[in-house]
Amino acid sequence: MSEVSTEGVWPYCDLAHLAHLELLTPKLEQSLHFFTEVMGLSVSESTPNSVYLRGWDDYEHHTLKLTAAPQPGLGHFAFRVRSPEALARRVRVLEQSGLGQGWVEERGHGPAYRFHTPDGHLVELYYETTWYTPTEATRPALKNQASRFPGKGANLRRLDHINLLAADVRAMRLFMEGNLGMKVTEQIIFSGGDEQGVWLTSNNKTYDVAITKDHLGARGRFHHCTYAVDSREEVLRAADICLEHGVKIETGPHKHAIQQTFFLYVYEPGGNRFEVACPGARLLLAPDWKPIVWNEEERKRGQAWGLQTVPTFHTYGTPPVEAQEA
Repeated sequence: MSEVSTEGVWPYCDLAHLAHLELLTPKLEQSLHFFTEVMGLSVSESTPNSVYLRGWDDYEHHTLKLTAAPQPGLGHFAFRVRSPEALARRVRVLEQSGLGQGWVEERGHGPAYRFHTPDGHLVELYYETTWYTPTEATRPALKNQASRFPGKGANLRRLDHINLLAADVRAMRLFMEGNLGMKVTEQIIFSGGDEQGVWLTSNNKTYDVAITKDHLGARGRFHHCTYAVDSREEVLRAADICLEHGVKIETGPHKHAIQQTFFLYVYEPGGNRFEVACPGARLLLAPDWKPIVWNEEERKRGQAWGLQTVPTFHTYGTPPVEAQEA
């Protein structure tokens, strides 16, 4: 057990990065059109019920899997770990947690170990992966780039982060720190110590995963996922493109106070919330970084430049549930 507490935690975390997620959609064809024609992702592979997609600089086979389902929501999300030894170490910890589910085989990567978070989200860890091989049509001029800039839709570059909803944010934070070795970078804590949100990283990005309180008291729900573009101007352009395609914009473009991400939130046709963002140049380099804590008064001021958070941002998640306070 001493190995668990001293190895594989940030800043030399066993986890390398957020690798991919599976979005469930009741409108697979329309969701696919949104992600390819409006957002500019490309298709790596298809099966009868699922489509695998990636941004133009994502190096793996896919970062997004769309799967037909009766309701929108999160199928699973995954981290790639740093080595086979790191994978074995994390699996030992997860098996002891009682939340392990076992090994699965998936397209695009090697054996993956599945487990649930305390709130019920399904997660995978794996090391072996399939790198994307560009075709003649997608081969970039510079070989240090995964594929050619597509010049299509919003031209999403790469998967950036995922936001989960949770009934118990504190329990989720403790699990992510203790079982996955992740680092807390920012938090929302209201008076009395009520944890409303937490942002965690496995590397020197300032966050891979955000976890915010589910104000409807539901468990295991999904808030949004985010793909990055290079500049704020591209986020503004994405808003114009969404307008042209009749995509519902929930809020933004604007700048978050927490993490300072420049954002645009929309709904894909299946009903899942989706964010186009420019994270800027923020990196977490200090090995002794202390988490930034935001209180209730600071949150009431709204986003960075004063935009008030829209009510649906605190209540809507997928799958949808009836509005009732816990």
